[in-house]
Amino acid sequence: MRKTYILLALVATAFMAYACASAPGGSSAKADNTLSKKEKADGWVLLFDGENMAQWKGFKKEEVPAAWQVEDGAIVLAGEGGGDIVTRNEYKNFELMLDWKISEGGNSGIFFNVSEDPKFRYTFQSGPEVQIIDDERHPDAKQGQNGNRKAGTNYDLHPLSEPAVKPAGEYNTVRLVVKDGNVEQYLNGKKVVEYTLWSPEWESLVQGSKFASMPDYGRYKSGHIALQDHGDKVWFKNIKIRPL
Repeated sequence: MRKTYILLALVATAFMAYACASAPGGSSAKADNTLSKKEKADGWVLLFDGENMAQWKGFKKEEVPAAWQVEDGAIVLAGEGGGDIVTRNEYKNFELMLDWKISEGGNSGIFFNVSEDPKFRYTFQSGPEVQIIDDERHPDAKQGQNGNRKAGTNYDLHPLSEPAVKPAGEYNTVRLVVKDGNVEQYLNGKKVVEYTLWSPEWESLVQGSKFASMPDYGRYKSGHIALQDHGDKVWFKNIKIRPL
């Protein structure tokens, strides 16, 4: 009887240790803004370590504007008049992952292949956008065509293949894969958009969009990653990239 009791106690202790380690915040849970050994071996690089924005700068500026801050392990647009921020490096074929959270009624975006040519005043004049928005409260989410301005879309061009966004105030995970003009957008584990830059379909959609008057929109084959200042509070963390 005593042996049985000891055995049961050992099993219970082992189970509790496993449960604690597997739970959020447990010892086996991966910390935010870090890379696993496998991720490092696979070529992933952090674009934010949770403490500073050394990999970022203001669009066509040398430093990060004061409106962008680091709060609780996230890059946060916490002030006004900051403008968009961009990666210091440029990328061509890559896989990008990050988590974002938008404030109620907020709007923002993730851009790629952004050029800092002096002729551009805004990042959206050159770079396609993965939309970030509060679908429920921001009016722009109801505009456009066939829902092509909702969170996760290729803004104003490609709508979602299926709903995937979480409500404002909750983190969403984006995966963006860009390879030789082919673009795949994932939101919370679901592939929601896929298209090919410069294809006949893409050209047609651009001509029917708000970018029709921007001759350089989406034309660059490499460039900076950008995070948008749309005037609303937004959070970004777990930002990592790997070349393809």
